[in-house]
This record gives sequence, structure tokens and C-alpha cells, in this order.
Amino acid sequence: MRLFRQTYGNGDPLIIVHGLFGAGGNWASLARKQFGRYFRTIVVDLRNHGRSPHSDVFDYSAMAQDLLELLEDEHLPQAHFLGHSLGGKLGMHLALEHSEVVDRLIVADIAPRAYEPRHESIFRALESIDPSLFESRPEIEAALQPMIPEEGLRQFLMKNLTREDGEFRWRINLPVIRASYSDVLGVVESWNSFEGDTLFIRGMESGYLKEDDLPSIRALFPFAEMKEMAGAGHWLHADDPDRFSNLVLDFLRAS
Repeated sequence: MRLFRQTYGNGDPLIIVHGLFGAGGNWASLARKQFGRYFRTIVVDLRNHGRSPHSDVFDYSAMAQDLLELLEDEHLPQAHFLGHSLGGKLGMHLALEHSEVVDRLIVADIAPRAYEPRHESIFRALESIDPSLFESRPEIEAALQPMIPEEGLRQFLMKNLTREDGEFRWRINLPVIRASYSDVLGVVESWNSFEGDTLFIRGMESGYLKEDDLPSIRALFPFAEMKEMAGAGHWLHADDPDRFSNLVLDFLRAS
């Protein structure tokens, strides 16, 4: 599948992979202002997200194949990969099963373990809204507000709205993502290990990635290191973009 992507800057390639309900555009500012100063930074929309095509298949193997196709399309034998949340699990899968295409790997606030469902309220909220029945974005946001009271989360989800032929709709393939949700929450397993340089970045206010995840991380990524961001939650790149970008750049530019 040919993924939608945007490119910023020049240099060695860095591919950024967003999380669940996200899109590459969420990373555009950091890609342009920070990472693009040193790297050819490519931000992608995963399948069933953003402006990439929809598919009935939504699993890590298929998404990894999409990234391999992107590398071929961009004439890149290898790249650095930065993945957040679901994108981080995808980065792990890619590095373990296709290590030859991954130079350095950065995983933002996710571990290789299985997770309990955390997004049921989001699924219910989005499924309860038929965007085509509304005339404006503020009306849709007002309808979501009782179910999603957190303004930041609501604004993040609203970025999935688009308007075509005068009607609003969700960009994401909500039914397929919902049907595949339990699978993408699962543990990252492999007979292989990734011997390359790997950085895990943890939001201290999150809970998604913990210090006691390190043994399972190093079983798969023996050279992994973990950095912590005090005061940052799961969306650590939005909570403290300067600190986050400095950690990433220091890691990628180290000799």
C-alpha cells in the first residue's frame, strides 16, 4: 500500500510513525522546525489513518510491509525510525523482522508488552457521532464534549475530520481499527533480536512505559537505553516538544 507522506529537510533519512487515531500531520511542526534541520524527515499516515488508503487488514505485519514499500518507493535501503505508541510497536516489529532496513530506532512511550484496552470511551464517542449530520466543526466538538471532556484529547481526535462534497466525515477507518484493536494491543514477540542502537523515551506521568519494562525490552533490544521526561504524559512530544526533540537528536547524532 502506498502511504501518504510528507518530507522535510535533507540528510540521512528519518521516518516518523504516529500512534492510534493520529496522523503524520501531528508531527509536522517538529519535523519541520527540529528534525528537518539535520535529517530528511518523512512523516507518514499509516493505513486506515489520515490521507492513506483504507484496508480491511490492520495488523503489524501489513503495516510493516507498507513501510518497506515506502522505503523502496523513496529509494532508501535503510532509515532511522521514530515511532510513538502504536507507531512505536510497529517500529519494534519492523526492527525485529526486517533489521536490515532499520539504522537507529526510537520508541516513544510504549513497551513490547500487551496492554489492557484503554480507548473504549474514544471508540464509543466517535461511533456515536455521524459527522455528515453536522454543519460545522464547533457543532461536532460540542457533541463530543460530554463524552470526551479533556479538551486536548478532543482537539487531537477532531483532526481526524475532513469535509468532502459538503459533508464532514472521519478520515480514519473506524470499523476496521475497532475490529483489530485487541490485536494491536498484543505483545511484541520474535525469535530475533535487534542489535542496533535503540532509545525508549518514557513520559513520567504516563504509565505506558515503566522502568520494570526494561528486562523485556532488552531481551529483544539488547542495546536499548531508556530516557525519562519528567512532567510529560503519553503525548510526550506535545507536552514538551523541545525536551523530546533534544533527546531524539542527541541520540541520532551521537557518533
